[in-house]
Amino acid sequence: MSQYGVDTAYDRGDAVCVIGAGASGLLAVKNLREHGFEVDCYEKDTVIGGSWNIGLRNSPMYAGAHMISSRPMTEFPDFPMPDDWPDYPHHSLVLRYLEKYADHFGLREHIWYGSEIERIEQADGGRFDVIIKSAAGGTGRRLRYAAVVIANGHNWDPYMPEYPGQQAFRGQIIHSISYQDSSRFRGKKVLIVGAGNSGCDIACDAASIADECWHSSRRGYWYTPKYLYGQPTDQVEARLRWMPEAIRRRLSERIVKRVVGDPARFGLPRPEHHLKQAHPIVNSHIFHHIGHGSIVPKPDIARFDGRKVVFTDDSVAEPDVVVMATGYRPRFDFCDDELLGVTPDGGGFPKLLAHLFSPASETLFVAGLLQVDGALFPLVHWQTVAIAKWLQVRAGDPERAKEFRSQVMAESGKRYTDPHMVDSPRHILEVSGDRYAASVGRIIDTLDNGADGALK
Repeated sequence: MSQYGVDTAYDRGDAVCVIGAGASGLLAVKNLREHGFEVDCYEKDTVIGGSWNIGLRNSPMYAGAHMISSRPMTEFPDFPMPDDWPDYPHHSLVLRYLEKYADHFGLREHIWYGSEIERIEQADGGRFDVIIKSAAGGTGRRLRYAAVVIANGHNWDPYMPEYPGQQAFRGQIIHSISYQDSSRFRGKKVLIVGAGNSGCDIACDAASIADECWHSSRRGYWYTPKYLYGQPTDQVEARLRWMPEAIRRRLSERIVKRVVGDPARFGLPRPEHHLKQAHPIVNSHIFHHIGHGSIVPKPDIARFDGRKVVFTDDSVAEPDVVVMATGYRPRFDFCDDELLGVTPDGGGFPKLLAHLFSPASETLFVAGLLQVDGALFPLVHWQTVAIAKWLQVRAGDPERAKEFRSQVMAESGKRYTDPHMVDSPRHILEVSGDRYAASVGRIIDTLDNGADGALK
């Protein structure tokens, strides 16, 4: 008997296994079903929603979290959000949207709740054995599938940096995944570490209730407001897409500088890159709080010293609570590293073809493993459409599938960001929404029509 307690696989024929019932998993189930595939979706929790469900243990949501891309730019192409919803819906509305999507397309009947993937193993003919264990315990099940779509998300395994003296710090250190609401900051002195969108949000939350709030960032960033000229910023930018990219960026930079001002005026470092060359910070409140003294900006941490935190400019703070808003790392414990192109020198990040296809298997995919400068949902919709079409072509036209796979392999090093993107682990998963959407569109066109140049 195998180490997983099951030897014989129950063959599910041409069915596809989807791992995870968050937004990406729901999109995969829906689009695979629309293209004629049987689908089994496995979700380790007892409800759908993934990261957007604040009630789940590994959700990064917090009480004040809202979308940072606007409603019409974020909604699925074939399932609009209600017109009377706000420009930037609260996370609870996004969860409600995902639940309505699942109900509208009849997805729940294809989801196995309380089922955790223990292992996926390659079988003959490009198929996969999937070993599933129940949350209730007992012997696992081994099922054989024609393909596997991994959609387990990448914002649930927190990355915790280590600074000198951190282990001996006499205050409290938490990761932002443990943060729920600002009530824990009442009467406290708080340091927020990390200038990502979550870090800025949490700093603004703390500013309104904490006795003192410091916000530490390692480098300068562009801070984009949520509104320009009374309209959501991403909608204003969308109206400029007819312009050449370089001209559009220069114009956007000029607008942001005029509306927001010089970050150095507020004690923040100036960005040493152009707009869109690092993941954008979308926040309309951070400068307000800095300007009113309720947030004190600080550079990177140099070391912890007892109750104190010493920064790289030799300034000192003495917080009661330190919140590490330092991001997450993807984890695929159920999968061999080589299947996803994970190498020891890659920091644990997969190297997928077109941020989608396994480099080692024609029937393994990862949906939603992206960090995007705009809205994620539409990109994952088209990713999962591409997966479904690829599986159709592979089954019905092996020669065309072989040619397409060769092209994808040949262009495996292609990136979908500005060539001068800041070199940081934070940007390993980064894509430009416009560039990546165009590339996935060409992939789909090629699979539909057999045209050349899918990824060019």
